[in-house]
Amino acid sequence: MPNSLDLPKAPADTRVVVAMSGGVDSSVTAALLKAEGYDVVGITLQLYDGGATPKRAGACCAGQDIADARRTAEILDIPHYVLDYEQRFRESVIDPFAASYLAGETPIPCVACNQTVKFRDLLATARDLGADALATGHYIESRANGTGRSLYRPADLDRDQSYFLYATTQAQIDYLRFPLGWLTKPETRAIAERHGLGVASKPDSQDICFVAKGRYSDVIAKLRPDAGAPGEIVHADGRVLGRHEGILHFTVGQRRGLGLASGEPLYVLAIDARAARVTVGPREALRTHRLALREINWLGEGAAIEAARAETPLFVKIRSTRPPAPARLVALGEEIRVELAAGEEGVSPGQACVFYAGEGAGTQVLGGGVIARTEAARTEVATGAFYAETRAAATLVA
Repeated sequence: MPNSLDLPKAPADTRVVVAMSGGVDSSVTAALLKAEGYDVVGITLQLYDGGATPKRAGACCAGQDIADARRTAEILDIPHYVLDYEQRFRESVIDPFAASYLAGETPIPCVACNQTVKFRDLLATARDLGADALATGHYIESRANGTGRSLYRPADLDRDQSYFLYATTQAQIDYLRFPLGWLTKPETRAIAERHGLGVASKPDSQDICFVAKGRYSDVIAKLRPDAGAPGEIVHADGRVLGRHEGILHFTVGQRRGLGLASGEPLYVLAIDARAARVTVGPREALRTHRLALREINWLGEGAAIEAARAETPLFVKIRSTRPPAPARLVALGEEIRVELAAGEEGVSPGQACVFYAGEGAGTQVLGGGVIARTEAARTEVATGAFYAETRAAATLVA
């Protein structure tokens, strides 16, 4: 029988560890591989118990989800282990999230979770178990590309999770497999039903599993009780409009809950953590055209700085829910920046900027970085011409 995972041995001789969160996607991943004859081992990570942070319905990796993963493993007749990763999750994800947020940034903890707990620590555990690969239920494609493998946007763009996986290293990509990259979500649920899995209709988990009711401030207040230092709310023109009870209650782009009486709609433009100052202004002041990046993970040809010095055109995503937009890499000395053709509103330091060779399904993921700073200055390149040039040239860097 051919090996669908592009591994050298027959499926029966190929051990695959499946990261089972208790949801339908990871459950179907295990079911597909079991049906193909692979030696499947399921592992569920207990990441938190609700004691250190609030939790909500639809979160993953705690409580009922562990029970659901165990039940799926019983139905599929595969070994299943639950590993206590709470301390690792706290140190690698929750604490850095809190530190970044209190620095006035808008961090993406799901990126850190994939980068550390899942694709560093769990991957090492899979190797210790003698596994030939670690498989997950992420919606992203992985294909052989020369001597290694590359990541590509999935068939179901509504479920595209490449934004959260840009920091995956080349060595990790070569070991990882994503069997759902060619499926749509309805197809995944149909497979779960055919295998008699009780999670077939289970709602999707939320992106940020440990944030109760979507309120970052509740988590920060619990982790850092001393984080509520008051400060000024100032207008972009320099006027002091009021005071606040802590920057943890604000994010760039926020309009509601500012606690200000004003005759014009005001938005959070910037957060100065050291001065405990929140700057607000009109919506048009939110538009950003240049980004300075840090912690870059480049998955294209050559080195990232070389691509930036060549002013390489590509596409980028600043938010997971937005389609890729035309941009280009540029260099200022050794610093890598991104110029956005059309600009973007409400961009905050701490967010991810993910690189792509194109726009649609099957487009290669070229890596990405963390936004360190934003600039409002507009690029001199006309948006229409920039877009056309980017579409024509971006695939050359893949």
